[in-house]
Amino acid sequence: MASREVSAMIKQGFIADPSLSFSPSRITSPPAKHSTASPPPPPPPNESTHSSNPTLFDMMSDEHNREPPPPQRRKSHARVAQILTEFKNGVVYGHSLGPSDVKLTVVGKDGYRVTMDVHRKVLSEKSRFFMEKMNSRREKGVSHMVEISECDDLEIYVETVVLMYSDDLKNKLIGETVLKILALLKVSAAIMFDEGVTSCLEHLEAVPWSDDEEEIVVSCLEELHLPDDSVTLILQRVSSEPSTSSTRTDDIFLKLLTGVLLAKDDKARREMKVLIFKLVREEADYDVSKDTLYGLCHRCLTSLVLCLSEVTTQMNDPGKDRGALMGEIAREADNMLWMVDILIEKKMCDEFVKLWADQKELANLHSKIPTMYRHEISKITAQICVGIGKGRVLVNRETRFAVLNTWLEALYDDFGWMRRLSSRSLDRKLVEDGLSQTILTLSLRQQQVILMKWFDRFLSKGDDCPNVQRAFEVWWRRAFIRQVLTEPDGSQLQITLYD
Repeated sequence: MASREVSAMIKQGFIADPSLSFSPSRITSPPAKHSTASPPPPPPPNESTHSSNPTLFDMMSDEHNREPPPPQRRKSHARVAQILTEFKNGVVYGHSLGPSDVKLTVVGKDGYRVTMDVHRKVLSEKSRFFMEKMNSRREKGVSHMVEISECDDLEIYVETVVLMYSDDLKNKLIGETVLKILALLKVSAAIMFDEGVTSCLEHLEAVPWSDDEEEIVVSCLEELHLPDDSVTLILQRVSSEPSTSSTRTDDIFLKLLTGVLLAKDDKARREMKVLIFKLVREEADYDVSKDTLYGLCHRCLTSLVLCLSEVTTQMNDPGKDRGALMGEIAREADNMLWMVDILIEKKMCDEFVKLWADQKELANLHSKIPTMYRHEISKITAQICVGIGKGRVLVNRETRFAVLNTWLEALYDDFGWMRRLSSRSLDRKLVEDGLSQTILTLSLRQQQVILMKWFDRFLSKGDDCPNVQRAFEVWWRRAFIRQVLTEPDGSQLQITLYD
C-alpha cells in the first residue's frame, strides 16, 4: 500500500500505526510514519467524503458498476468467505487472545481483497517474517495494518494465516490434496511459517502421489531449496542415494528376470513378462549388463536342450502325459523367445544370432520330436529374422547364412503348426517379410539356392509354408533382368546340407 494511501487511511481513523505491505514475490516494509503526515488527497467527486461509512446508495452503485467475476473466481471468493466465517466463529473466539490488534488485508492479482482481524502475538510467534517486522514497532495500544498484495492464490494465503491458529496442524491437513499442500508449503515458506513448512513436508512424505503429482512435488521442492531433512527424506522416494551403483541395479534386474523365468504360475509369469518388457522398452537408455543377459540366455539354452533330450527319451513311454511334455517345451521356448526380445530391444542381439546358428545339437534334437511338441522353438528363428529384416539386428553375411542353414528347414516344417496354434501371437506377414528381407541380404548365389528350395516347398505345402514371393521376385529381377554380376562363392557346398 502506498504511503499516501496509508496516510489517508490513518487520517480517516482506520488505523493508528503505519502498515506493513508486501507481495508474494517482493516483501517490503514501508518507512515509519513521521509526526507530520501529509494531508490526504481530496476524494473524487463521485465518492462520498465519509468513505469509512458508505451509504446504502454508494454500496448499491458500486455493486451495480462492478463487473461480475467469472464462475471459477466466484467459487474461490465464496470459499474465502466461508473460511473467514469459520475463522472468526471457530478460531479467534475460541482462543483467549483478547481483541485483535492487526488488520491483515490480502489482495489477489484480480484486485479482490479481504481483511482479517488477527493478533500480533500469533503472527509474531508463528512467522519469523512478521516477528522481525512487528517487533520493531512495539507500542502499547497501537494497531497494525498488514497488506499482502498481488497474491497468485488469495485463498491459499488466507488459509495459511488461519493455520497459524491451529494447535494440531497434522490433523488439520488430513484429506487435503497434494497440490493444495504444495500451495500451502510455498506460502508458509514465503512468510517463514516454520511449523507450517514442517507439517506440509511431513504430509507430503506420508501420502501417495500420482505420476503427474510426482513431477510437481519434485520440481516444487527443488525450487524452494528448503534446509530441512524432511525434503531429503521425501525425495528418497523418487531418487537413489549416490552410493547406489550400477552393479546393485544389475543384481536387481538379474533377480527379476530369473524370477520370471522360473515362475511356477503361468498366468503370473506371462503378466510379469509383459510388464518387465514394457519397462525395458520405456527405459531404452538403461545400461543393463550384457553379461547378465547372456548369462540368462545360456541358462535358457541349456534348459531347452535338457528338456528336448528328456522328451526324446520319454516320448514313446505310454505312461507319460504328452500334454505335459508339450507344455515343458513351450515354456522353455517361450522363455528363450522373451530373452531374444529383450536383447533386440537393448540392441545386443548380434552375438545371440551366432549362438543360435551354432546350436547343432538342439537342431538335431528338434528334428527327432513331432512338430506338435516342438513348433514353439521355431518362433525364436522367426523373431531373429524379423529383427534382421527390420535392421535392428546387425550381423555379418556368414552369420545370417549360418542361422538359416541351421534352422530354416525347421521353420518350414513348423510353420503350419505355428500359424494354426499361435494365430493370436504370431504375425504371419511380419514373419514372412522378415524372412524375405533376411534372404535378400545374402549373396545372389545363396539367394538362388534358398529360394529355389522354397519354391518346391511352397508348391507342395501352400499356406503351411511361409510365403516369401516378394523375395523370390526381387531375386529374379536381380539375377535375370538386371544381369547383376556376382563373384562365385562356396555357398552351394554349404547349402547341400539341406538335401
